Amino acid sequence: MTPAADLQKKLGKSMPLYLMFALPFAYFAIFHYAPMIGNLMAFENYSIVKGFFHSPWAGTKYFRQFLTDPYFWQVVKNTVLMNVYSLLFYFPSSLIFALLLNELRHKFFKSFIQTVTYVPHFLSTVVVVGMLVNFLSVDGLINEVIKLFGGEPKTFMSLPDWFRGIYVGSEIWQGIGWNSIIYLAALTGIDPQLYEAATVDGANRWRKLLHITLPGISTVVTIMLLLTLGKMLSVGFEKILLMYSGPTYETADVIQTFVYRRGLIDSDFSFASAVGIFQSVLAFVLVVSANEVSKKINGSRLF
Repeated sequence: MTPAADLQKKLGKSMPLYLMFALPFAYFAIFHYAPMIGNLMAFENYSIVKGFFHSPWAGTKYFRQFLTDPYFWQVVKNTVLMNVYSLLFYFPSSLIFALLLNELRHKFFKSFIQTVTYVPHFLSTVVVVGMLVNFLSVDGLINEVIKLFGGEPKTFMSLPDWFRGIYVGSEIWQGIGWNSIIYLAALTGIDPQLYEAATVDGANRWRKLLHITLPGISTVVTIMLLLTLGKMLSVGFEKILLMYSGPTYETADVIQTFVYRRGLIDSDFSFASAVGIFQSVLAFVLVVSANEVSKKINGSRLF
């Protein structure tokens, strides 16, 4: 059999697999890779009429414009702080919840808790923000409780100092249950005989957690941490856009909302593209650096 005939036979045999692969391949090619051509706008004085390939070249003009913009440090500071708070409180919340849930022995109660905590994940961002607005309004539930104890009601949603706390708190409420699934799956992979041996040796639950459970899922935790660091500069754009207002700009305005206003509202497409590329490059540097540090510390890495 000739090589061409052999190749044709193999292709015909694997055709169902190639057909299954075609749809996801087309999705990523059309919606993820093809739009990358739009990055050319960052280096051009982009004109909708002239298009990507005929607009005049501008070089790094818009990158320099962003880096020297008086508002640059404000949006970068807001983005970094929002992500640092999420990393400190949102990331470990799912791990701690999974560890606590794993200690429950009553199956019905455990299933009930899981179901209740999974539900918020399926609520749309619009619904979640609507709930926040209702609960935190002047005549909302939270202020009614404050007035009940003799306090003064506050306009939480228009107070800059409260914005980050409200955002991170809502993220924890919405994602703590769903994000714990991967940790619960990792916990099931730990050999039960290790716990039995620890019990025989007189170890209590705390000792088992420190010396068996945490080391057993350390690789998964590291990978999740690296993935989180990769999204360090990409906070929940939709939620922030729905939550923030003029009075909260000083703490709520992040890189993505800044890009949205300059790119879509002000139609400054080249400047917005340059800011988007700047954000992506920083995120890439963060995840590569964290991967190298993780590899040297405990040997775990994402790639």
